[in-house]
Amino acid sequence: MAVQVIVPPGTAKPVAPYSPGTKAGGVIYTAGIVAIDDAGKTVGIGDIKAQTRHVLDTIKAIVAAGGGSMKDVAVNHIFLKDYADYAGMNEVYREYFPSNPPARYCVRADLVRAEWLVEIASIAHVG
Repeated sequence: MAVQVIVPPGTAKPVAPYSPGTKAGGVIYTAGIVAIDDAGKTVGIGDIKAQTRHVLDTIKAIVAAGGGSMKDVAVNHIFLKDYADYAGMNEVYREYFPSNPPARYCVRADLVRAEWLVEIASIAHVG
């Protein structure tokens, strides 16, 4: 089975050796997406809602480039720097998954850059 690399226009260049998304056999996998713009600068420093929105917009672009939509997302893996940001993350998250939300887990973790507050990796089934 061939693996298709997905790099939507306007997304950040990866900060390590990975692809933003891949598609294999009708399944789209995203990398752990963080709040960086296409120039590699952090978006929304100190603002969990802005970072969550940027992360989910990036995931939406990756899934769309693979032929799907947010309704195709089956699971999200969420990493928060601080559980104090849980409510703010959820407020934005609900906008992207207003009904029949995907399965998910959320854990507290140190992220690669100190200013990153949230990282989300998704799996979507399309076709």
